[in-house]
Amino acid sequence: MSGNTFGTVFRVTTFGESHGEALGVVIDGCPAGLKIDVKHIQKALNRRRPGAAADGKPNAAVTERKEDDEVEILSGVFNGVSQGTPISLLIRNKSHKSNDYADIANTFRPGHADFTYYAKYGTRDWRGGGRSSGRETAARVAAGAVAQLLLEKEGIKVTAFTLKAAGIQCKKIDFDDIEKNPLRAADCAAAAEMEAKIKHLKETGDSAGGIIECVVKGAPAGLGEPVFDKLDAEIAKAILSIGAVKGIEFGEGFHVADMTGSQNNDPMRTGSMPDLISFETNNSGGILGGISNGNEIVFRAAIKPVPSIFKPQRTITVKEGKIENTDLVIEGRHDVCICPRIVPVIEAMTYIVLADMYLRNGCTKT
Repeated sequence: MSGNTFGTVFRVTTFGESHGEALGVVIDGCPAGLKIDVKHIQKALNRRRPGAAADGKPNAAVTERKEDDEVEILSGVFNGVSQGTPISLLIRNKSHKSNDYADIANTFRPGHADFTYYAKYGTRDWRGGGRSSGRETAARVAAGAVAQLLLEKEGIKVTAFTLKAAGIQCKKIDFDDIEKNPLRAADCAAAAEMEAKIKHLKETGDSAGGIIECVVKGAPAGLGEPVFDKLDAEIAKAILSIGAVKGIEFGEGFHVADMTGSQNNDPMRTGSMPDLISFETNNSGGILGGISNGNEIVFRAAIKPVPSIFKPQRTITVKEGKIENTDLVIEGRHDVCICPRIVPVIEAMTYIVLADMYLRNGCTKT
């Protein structure tokens, strides 16, 4: 299994399984002298952890599994300052109930990676999906929090939010609303409609997907490494590496297919310091030629419905080399809509990409 490291200069390697002893991440390439605030890392993990709700209230969308997700710094930090050596962060699993999955040890859950992991490796960790579980993203969030500490000194801020869930879309975009509702939507009124729909789906044993929008403010022009490591290509890879993501678009995205050049091009005008150029529109999503242009970076990710549903599903079992058809009813604790918990994951992966590109940009010119 060789795909567990991301980045070129700011490199993160995650490890661990959903029901193993712990999850963790090793960050290599973080510059020395950076103040590492463990409380900042913990705050980021608290937003993603099972049972978490943006507004602190019960959340029908997320799993009832409770994990403290308390982070431990094992190496690379001394007296609260990075040493330029690998930073190791550990998050222990404390509330895993593996027996909830014993009945499906030989059964492939539809919509999950059970079959593909088995096809690739000839074995699989059936306890909560093992390495393919969304719980792996806790390690990414911890690494993203360190990347954020590096970038916030440069005035770079990443904000993601639920734009659409269970078929209901925000009618306005207000960043102040994001942490005031359980869906982390940028529209509290729309969030109430989303929650009502999700509660209904939960009662019927079904699940929902949605769309997460992400906005990067303060990114300077010049980030990105053409031709193969373009900024949008690296962001796309980072976001698509999240298990629940099935699509991504930047700026006007797929709408550009129906636009003309005169409609799609972003007109430029002279600006004032520190921005010498201003753009009248942002159809490009802040990236041209794979390089940031100083405008806001904007992208959206499509999130699939949670595959663990409580309705009977047709599938197969594999036991002693024999394959048989069967029906499956999943039990246990599962999210109904992953959108509110995936918001901090998308922010973390974006911070990791930007940190890597920021450090790589340092050797672009004299």
